Amino acid sequence: MNTVRIARLEEAALDLDAHLRAVEDPRFGAVTTFVGRVRDNDPDAATAVIGLEYSAHPDAEETLHRIAAEAGNASAAVAVSHRVGSLAVGDAAVVIAVASEHRAEAFEVCRAIIETIKTDLPVWKRQLEEDGTTAWKGIGG
Repeated sequence: MNTVRIARLEEAALDLDAHLRAVEDPRFGAVTTFVGRVRDNDPDAATAVIGLEYSAHPDAEETLHRIAAEAGNASAAVAVSHRVGSLAVGDAAVVIAVASEHRAEAFEVCRAIIETIKTDLPVWKRQLEEDGTTAWKGIGG
């Protein structure tokens, strides 16, 4: 079971350095990070993507904490945040920092967290396109 130091939904911009500070620990020699950013394209979009609007179920933060605690087969320190609200292209939507004794564990936990967020976190996004088209994408999208 991992030690979760941050697991929250944020309306404000995400701070990678704060997540790195949260997982600092002299016992751990490996730190991995993942930053998921809003991109200007999507295979399903007819025109350029200009932004995303994220909304979340009231239990989403509790679910995020569980995802972080249970990810991988290691004992790591985890800090993870997901944005809600309106994001522009280039904004960070997800930030993850994981510290563990060895690199393989850190990578495993980090990857397990982002993959499980994509399938299990009750957060939905409304994709906004340049031509005014919008599309809702749910869990797993």
